[in-house]
Amino acid sequence: MAIGDIIVGIDIGTTKVCTVVGEVNNFGQIETISSTSCKCNGLKKGKIINEDEISLSISKTIKDAEDETNLKINSAYVTIPGKYITIVQNSISKEAKDKYSGITTKDVQGAIAQIKDIEVPEGEVLVDIVLDKITLDNGTVVTDPVGSLSSNFTISAQIILAEREYVRKLSSIFKKAGLEIDGIVPTTLAERNLILDKNELHDNIMLLDIGAGNVDIGVFEGETFIYTNSIPVGGDNITNDIALVLNISEEEADKLKKQYGLALKSFIDNDNDIILNTCKDTDKSKIIKSSELIEIIEARIEEMFTIINRDITVQGIKPKINNVILTGQGIVNINKSDVAGKINLNIPVKIATGRAISTVKPSFRTSYALVRYIAAKPFAKTVSSNIDTQNNSSFLKNILERVKDFFYS
Repeated sequence: MAIGDIIVGIDIGTTKVCTVVGEVNNFGQIETISSTSCKCNGLKKGKIINEDEISLSISKTIKDAEDETNLKINSAYVTIPGKYITIVQNSISKEAKDKYSGITTKDVQGAIAQIKDIEVPEGEVLVDIVLDKITLDNGTVVTDPVGSLSSNFTISAQIILAEREYVRKLSSIFKKAGLEIDGIVPTTLAERNLILDKNELHDNIMLLDIGAGNVDIGVFEGETFIYTNSIPVGGDNITNDIALVLNISEEEADKLKKQYGLALKSFIDNDNDIILNTCKDTDKSKIIKSSELIEIIEARIEEMFTIINRDITVQGIKPKINNVILTGQGIVNINKSDVAGKINLNIPVKIATGRAISTVKPSFRTSYALVRYIAAKPFAKTVSSNIDTQNNSSFLKNILERVKDFFYS
């Protein structure tokens, strides 16, 4: 990144689209110059169900951002749910052209060109390359090998593939909004450096982002991104359960969830009476015990963690996970959700406490994390979003070309 680079990050959620515009300041840090959002119901359970609605919501956030910053935004980065992602681990060893002069930029160029040269399965497309580690011939791990006196070096990386059909839909949505896609990044990969603290960044961690209608799963073995997925369950399911079981409006159900949010009935201090104002069972207000409400919440949260546990067990990665970190507006406001997670997963679970997250409003954390992730891209040729007018050529082709621009070429 360079001072003055402007990066636009968009997160498409179940209930809203959030856009953050960040600028690299004189200290090499990201300064948020705009945060905008717009309600949107075009995504359901991680699936795009209404391209036009998403496009209109994106357009609204971009227009608001343009009005706020006096910029003309023509492109942006966007997150993608883990269910559409495949991670391919790859490594390549490269001889230095002249070991006495040290490793050159061209040596690194050749290695990166080779590491991304994999056979991409039909129906998928390469969207990102995550450099994991670079090892010199003496076993030393470095972040940048250029200039090192080493006869050879090895680069390890994760090749991120995405479902081509989902990328096509994203391309169509952005085109309708008059934007190009700078890059596509898995949600939990973007969030990692924002959500985790320093110790967790080097641990074997499962990051769970629990949103309104989706849980994104990201598993990291130290620095290595080893697994991602998403399951179609979230905070809205808890609200819906409360409304259905108690026969009340979703508005009242959501209010009760926030007011009495507790994940385990065993932690109730006082089993208070709750008056239901919109109950359809009778003309008069109905009274229930708070334990009845908590029991509904507990059942759905238990199911959520059971599905996650089944997924990581089937994938064979559960033994690799030392700790689980919870984030997302779908559950973090429900007290003792970390305890419920530990009981069901049999792994230590905690609410995210990364220092950086407290500086960002919860609804903008994912889009802000995306901007931070892009700004920190190693060996990036350019990361700045396009704020100059460009013609409307093939959007999907442009995505693939921009992926190449992340690295020396």
